[in-house]
Amino acid sequence: MRRFNLHPLCAGLMCSVLLSSCALTPDYERPELDVPSTYFPDNEQPSVNEQGESIANLAWWEVFKDAQLQSLIRTALVENKDISVALSRIAQANAQLTSTSANQYPFLDISAGAQRGKQSRLIMPNASIEESFSIMGNLSFELDLWRKLSRSTESARASLLASEAVQRHVSLNVVASVASGYLLLLDLDERLVIAQRTVDSRKESLAIIQARFDKGVTPELDVNQAQIELAVAEVAIATFQRQIAQTEHALAILLGRNPGSIKRGLSLKEQQLLPEIPTGLPSELLQRRPDVVAAEQTLHSETALIGVAEALRYPSLSLTGSFGVVSDDLHDLNDGDAQSWGVSGSLLAPIFNWGQLKAQSEAQRARAEQALYAYEATLQQAFREVADALVTVRTYRQEHEAYQRQAVAARNAKRLSQARYDAGVVDYLEVQDASRSLFSAELNESQSYQAAMSAFVELYQSLGGGWILEKPPAVTPVP
Repeated sequence: MRRFNLHPLCAGLMCSVLLSSCALTPDYERPELDVPSTYFPDNEQPSVNEQGESIANLAWWEVFKDAQLQSLIRTALVENKDISVALSRIAQANAQLTSTSANQYPFLDISAGAQRGKQSRLIMPNASIEESFSIMGNLSFELDLWRKLSRSTESARASLLASEAVQRHVSLNVVASVASGYLLLLDLDERLVIAQRTVDSRKESLAIIQARFDKGVTPELDVNQAQIELAVAEVAIATFQRQIAQTEHALAILLGRNPGSIKRGLSLKEQQLLPEIPTGLPSELLQRRPDVVAAEQTLHSETALIGVAEALRYPSLSLTGSFGVVSDDLHDLNDGDAQSWGVSGSLLAPIFNWGQLKAQSEAQRARAEQALYAYEATLQQAFREVADALVTVRTYRQEHEAYQRQAVAARNAKRLSQARYDAGVVDYLEVQDASRSLFSAELNESQSYQAAMSAFVELYQSLGGGWILEKPPAVTPVP
């Protein structure tokens, strides 16, 4: 029996392996970026600590201490529909990576067939019934010349990492949205209490003034002014009740539920502001901000596809092999003479295609360039959001402190003006002005505290915190 000479085939395979190590484009490297050394301009003194461990490295359950808020966030991370969509896209990208990387390996198929038939004797007078049986194994393999297949896998892997980063970005946004919405809800609760307390106080004042008017002690104008101020507070109650319901409905959607009520834990005043917030260095955003990571992985993916597009302009080599048994009798399939095999190779080299492949390569380079600009823009936006959040944290703290002093003064002014009116020293206009100032100051005091807390959430989000992968501890929600 004549032996098949494998030396030429082995030599061809070795040459192909050497060619496959020749990439037409360089490996991806992170581009040089203009990363500032500090979040603050040279002429501005920071109000937070940039050195040391950033608060963004803390898990969200270590930042938000309210047990009920923790319960809401855990529910949202499981049930939120946007997160579910992002998780589904990760599964899609993972399947695409498996499919793409499979092209780097040989494919083996097995086929079996049976045939029975007879030609027309009008055409072939001696035709008889013919039978054939076969079992064949087919091996096909495209050699990775110019690293076309490995670049495709590299692009798919980067796309998977981008999908995972997008999912973390969505989760971070959900955590921040739930926390901010919950704080707003607590603020509205507090403002509703203030409005209800003001209504009760103004009802008492109106009853006293009405009794004095009935006795002819005070003019009707005082009664009308008291009625006006009472109506203002009653309008505020209706407004806050509406806003509470709408905020609860928005939170319910974040939790993946139909609109409904939301349970509370600690009150707004029981939520603690951190005295100092360490931010870490701006360079840490490159690895910590999920949207920045996603943008870079997208750039990596598009850059790898340049190598694929370039490789299409060069020859490709495929090898196929088959081995099996073929016989006209089913019982003869195990006979040695029934063996059938073949080995072949095919080379495809584009010669002239009116510049199509070159244009495809140029288009891919343009897409990679767009991804680079998008990456740089995302990073710049991240720096801006952190800088804005730092300013917001500082200024809202200052506002809240001012509103606290204003509320203290307004309470004292209301007490003094009421005493002066009862003594007949001043008219009711002074009491009315003091009551209006007190109502506004108390509302502003509550709202500014909520704004200061929400600014901290915004800073935590802009620093890329909240998507730590460790499992949070079990916490029983406050009923």
